[in-house]
Amino acid sequence: MWPEEKIQAFRKALLDWYDAAGRDHLPWRLNNDPYRIWVSEIMLQQTQVITVIPYYNRFMALFPSIKELAEAEEDVLLKAWEGLGYYSRVRNLQKAAQQIMADYDGVFPNQPEEIIKLKGIGPYTAGAISSMAFGLPEPAVDGNVMRVFSRVFEIGDDIAKPATRKIFEGLVRVLIDPDRPGDFNQAIMDLGTDICAPKNPRPEESPIKDFNQAYQNGTMHLYPFKSKAKKPVPKTMQGIVIQSGDHFLLEKRPESGLLANFWTFPLVEENWGDWPKIEQINFLVAEPAPLNEEGMHALNTFLDEKVKMTAEQIQPAVGSLTHVFSHRKWHITVHHVVVEGMKEDLPENMQWVSRFDFPDYAFAVPQQKMWEIIWKENRKFLQSF
Repeated sequence: MWPEEKIQAFRKALLDWYDAAGRDHLPWRLNNDPYRIWVSEIMLQQTQVITVIPYYNRFMALFPSIKELAEAEEDVLLKAWEGLGYYSRVRNLQKAAQQIMADYDGVFPNQPEEIIKLKGIGPYTAGAISSMAFGLPEPAVDGNVMRVFSRVFEIGDDIAKPATRKIFEGLVRVLIDPDRPGDFNQAIMDLGTDICAPKNPRPEESPIKDFNQAYQNGTMHLYPFKSKAKKPVPKTMQGIVIQSGDHFLLEKRPESGLLANFWTFPLVEENWGDWPKIEQINFLVAEPAPLNEEGMHALNTFLDEKVKMTAEQIQPAVGSLTHVFSHRKWHITVHHVVVEGMKEDLPENMQWVSRFDFPDYAFAVPQQKMWEIIWKENRKFLQSF
């Protein structure tokens, strides 16, 4: 590790730059409210800053306090998060808010060992809240931080491995400014998202270029080292858009698993088209596979057995879409079915919903994509109702 004089110089160079160039326009940096910081940090996981800002502002308007978040109806909560993905994040947010109400009298805990007990909060988020909200010299190590310091110190350990995080946490504990720990952590994050970005970094512009061993030695391209993640498992799905007038049949997903408790057009996990074996499918195809005779029979069987309806009109394979989760990759072929009347004897998880009421329902991204396909292909027909 560097001598104390060099550490002091590093802190000064970094924080002088942050004071001049830090992203102080971000809404969660207006004050050190732990609730606001917490919500922003959870939203920013797997999501870019520019995407988060409008979601964050709307979320804070809907749930301005821990109490209101803890007491929110799930449908309202999911609707507020709609489009951000990784929905377990918002469910854990609410569970943690309920923990705070029950275990801490509604007051956000101010010690790292208590903060990390909250649902959905790991070492990074606990460190971010501890340093930014409470001024504690705690490391907040994410991918940006590991990228910056792997280049500064030429650390070649695999950043995809959880154990590697401990190396960087130890570094930050030594380097962090004890008087401005929150600003120090945010400065490193800002540096990692821009000047020290994953691609096309600009180390010559960096405030810490004189400390950057990889830059000095011409080895920037070697750091950080990250092993490749496993490819998501592909799955072929059928999306059945069933319409009666201006109403559509929606199905609520199970309480657990992917898209838990979200509303979608009915989805069938089967292959109805002339697809090759699933592992050979090109999931970037622009055109849907046509339904073969067996596929049409399967579609009619689904209507007859699952929803007990007969189609007046079927538009098979009207479009297709691909949606990638962290560990799954869905290819959905979308079918448009028009039926006469709205059958009322439906399964408990299904109901008819007017398209004008769609904004009141929590739709995950695959559902939004299916609707976009149907609207694009049948706009004039849909607008006639």
